[in-house]
Amino acid sequence: MKKHLLKAIPLVLLSTLVACQPKTEEASEVPKESESTVSSSKTQYPVSRHGEVIDTYFGTEVADPYRWLEDDMSEETGDWVKQQNQVTQAFLGKIPYREEIEDVVRDLINYERVSAPFTEGEYTYFYKNDGLQNQSVVYRQKGDAEAEVFIDPNTFSEDGTVSLAGMAFSEDGAKVAYQTSTGGSDWRQVYIMDVETKEFIGKPLQDVKFSGLSWYKNDGFYYSSYDKPTGSELSEKTDQHKLYYHKVGTPQSEDEKVFGHIDSEKHRYIGAQVSEDNRFLFVSAANSTSGNRAYLMDLEDKAAGWKTVKQSIDADVYMLTSSGDKLFLVTNENAPNTKIIVADAKNPDVANWKDLIAETENVLSPSTAGGFLFAEYMVDAISKVMQYDLQGNLVREIELPGLGSAGSFGGKKDAVSTYYTFTNYVTPTSIFEFNIESGETELFNKPELRFNSEDYVSKQVFYTSKDGTKVPMIITYHKDTELNGKNPTILYGYGGFNISLTPSFSSTVAAWLKLGGVYAVPNLRGGGEYGKAWHKAGTQMQKQNVFDDFIAAAEYLIENNYTSNDYLALRGGSNGGLLVGAVMTQRPDLAKVALPAVGVLDMLRYHTFTAGAGWAYDYGTSEQSPEMFEYLLGYSPVHNVKSGVEYPATLITTADHDDRVVPAHSFKFAAVLQEHQTGDNPTLIRIETDAGHGAGKPISKTIEEVADLYGFTLYNMGITTLN
Repeated sequence: MKKHLLKAIPLVLLSTLVACQPKTEEASEVPKESESTVSSSKTQYPVSRHGEVIDTYFGTEVADPYRWLEDDMSEETGDWVKQQNQVTQAFLGKIPYREEIEDVVRDLINYERVSAPFTEGEYTYFYKNDGLQNQSVVYRQKGDAEAEVFIDPNTFSEDGTVSLAGMAFSEDGAKVAYQTSTGGSDWRQVYIMDVETKEFIGKPLQDVKFSGLSWYKNDGFYYSSYDKPTGSELSEKTDQHKLYYHKVGTPQSEDEKVFGHIDSEKHRYIGAQVSEDNRFLFVSAANSTSGNRAYLMDLEDKAAGWKTVKQSIDADVYMLTSSGDKLFLVTNENAPNTKIIVADAKNPDVANWKDLIAETENVLSPSTAGGFLFAEYMVDAISKVMQYDLQGNLVREIELPGLGSAGSFGGKKDAVSTYYTFTNYVTPTSIFEFNIESGETELFNKPELRFNSEDYVSKQVFYTSKDGTKVPMIITYHKDTELNGKNPTILYGYGGFNISLTPSFSSTVAAWLKLGGVYAVPNLRGGGEYGKAWHKAGTQMQKQNVFDDFIAAAEYLIENNYTSNDYLALRGGSNGGLLVGAVMTQRPDLAKVALPAVGVLDMLRYHTFTAGAGWAYDYGTSEQSPEMFEYLLGYSPVHNVKSGVEYPATLITTADHDDRVVPAHSFKFAAVLQEHQTGDNPTLIRIETDAGHGAGKPISKTIEEVADLYGFTLYNMGITTLN
């Protein structure tokens, strides 16, 4: 079965080359106030107090006038948030078709969605959402009996802010441990329940973060967490992720610390995986979002201690499955596009690895089911799947329904079939049942919704970036669209952390298409579409490649008359929010609208908040070296807003409980944009309350947010009515 260890949450080793810690100088205990200028003749912004905080990096002074907005718990910041939301909602309330857009979005989200089934113990489980339920409900059935509700996350809280964040069953399926998140926080609670009676066992575990749950037989499970910090500032303890073992029926205070609890084992991200036969415990230890160390313990001989699988942090490795003393591992060690190797559990060190499925020119993402390997390849971001036996012999290529993204192959060793999903930008996610022995495929579930895929075109093009690199992009639009340069277009990007953007269906994107829009997604450098080399080409002092790729994508759309500057919107979230912020400050003329969401926007201080230091592999830090500081200062969105420039109409979105990319990034960017914006383009910030980085958001809130984004976009493109 495919079991990824939890890697660092994308968005990475805080450099030991701290030649110069920034010094903060404040002119007085209480910085003096100055009012932000009213940037738009149409929009009156709240006053943002202008402080006199100055940081010094390698002899260079950098002002940080909105440092006070980093304290998201202060009364002053709370008042600022309320005032900003009032201004934003007043503006959005003027859009004549806002409710009409909300109806379109709601209509397209309102269809039954069912997951692939999976078996645990005597029951078969699946997730189902009737359409507008804020969270999908977990159902179960035994044999031919009627399915019944097992866990309904919609009952966790009256306001819908508590969500289900993953679950894991014991070996016999008699117990389940599931995680919950409140307000989208990365901090979780873990509840343990008797499957038959649905009664809770003991008290829930508290303060679990960045963790999977991996059971050992039926007795307990491994999980990871930090000591919980008290505020937004980075605590020194965030490099002390620890692995624990919880024995069912005992208090959390008695949980055994298994790994990462001594000074020589400090890591930011530790994940654990128990092999399906309960023989081995595989541990990944990392300090960044790329590269990990790996260790193995034989659970039948714990006294033998840990064996090193890989000590260097230059590449990744995780366990796919095991068979006797054989470990089947997945790695990009000396294989940037990834390969599968076999190691002897008695001597698993990297020096003794043997290739089983060699690296190819395409990126590999494998899984297992029924005693076979399923090699999922990306060919220009499109899926291709091959089936192998455990000796590495090719069994067959799996015929997919079309060009798009296939995934979720996986199952236990005794499975006779596996289920996989298939989707693209115009094809809602369908589920297929695959017979592992015969290779026969049958449609298991195809959703029914009010969207006719045949009315839309989704095609892949290749364009040339600034340095001559060819970059793929998928463009989706209605088949009757006239390429006249006047089509409202959203250009969506990410470009970081080895994350690949493969074609997949989204009801909210479908709503944009139904409104007559064009939707374009380029596969920027920094992502994982072409392996480790593609990723590294968009990191640290090569980060500008990502921005250049995005700019070139926009220019391709304009040159080929899909759209024009007046009808183009830039959109991205998290690392993609940084992308939008950097591009709109470098090329304010490029697009009419900018939509940076939960973005990393202060590149000099990102590593001082929550888990931010773990992102330094991709970004570098301002304390790393004079050269890295200058490079970050050169594109940091918060530091590159200039007076006298007309920036695009901007709607920044964030959440007050985002503990991954803290809202201070967005707060400071909004304040400095409002201070310096020239012309009539509005600069607004929409701050979701009681919400986090995005996961677990109720559908009702998603509908409202998407309607606001689309309404803001179309309104600022001069569109007065909808067709």
